[in-house]
Amino acid sequence: MQVRVESYSGYKAEERPLSFYLGERRYQVKELVDQWYGPEEIYFRLRADDDNLYILRHTYQDSIDVWTLESFRRAHKP
Repeated sequence: MQVRVESYSGYKAEERPLSFYLGERRYQVKELVDQWYGPEEIYFRLRADDDNLYILRHTYQDSIDVWTLESFRRAHKP
């Protein structure tokens, strides 16, 4: 699922996600849990302000940034 992402651009562009949209709902990134690299993409495991875990994938296709939602895990509520 393609998502719109607002990201921090420091030393290099699109360095890490700060927030993302699923439909019209905006999710603020509370914590970047993990990050890893594939051959042509970067993955970010993060905790959003709803306390759920998400994995976002960032790639370039035809010189355009493309962000997709790869995984979602609901937070365990006691």
